[in-house]
Amino acid sequence: QVQLVESGGGLVQAGNSLRISCAVIGRTLNNFPMAWFRQAPGKEREFVAAISQIDGSTTYADSAKGRFTIVRDDAKNTVYLQMNSLNSEDTAIYYCAVDPDAYALDRRSSSYKFWGQGTQVTVSS
Repeated sequence: QVQLVESGGGLVQAGNSLRISCAVIGRTLNNFPMAWFRQAPGKEREFVAAISQIDGSTTYADSAKGRFTIVRDDAKNTVYLQMNSLNSEDTAIYYCAVDPDAYALDRRSSSYKFWGQGTQVTVSS
């Protein structure tokens, strides 16, 4: 069993930055890829970013490219999402996700078996 605990969400003004964290409990982080998703009110959950356990390679949604950075700290068993130049469209609940049996990066939410409880990010304009 894997437990994911997100933290770091909050209220931030447009144009500012925020870093959210996802602590992995129960498994060693360096064995599988990790991903961040988000869900805004009235919208479906969407992919944000993912990072490989093999070489640290990353993939981002177009909306996140150039503004967001996903980073993993295997020593702390934690994944971070650094979000810069935030705007109101980034307002959502952010979830980290993992599939301990996965090998490759995957943007499909249906591929992930374990999810965190989510952390709210609200960007005020």
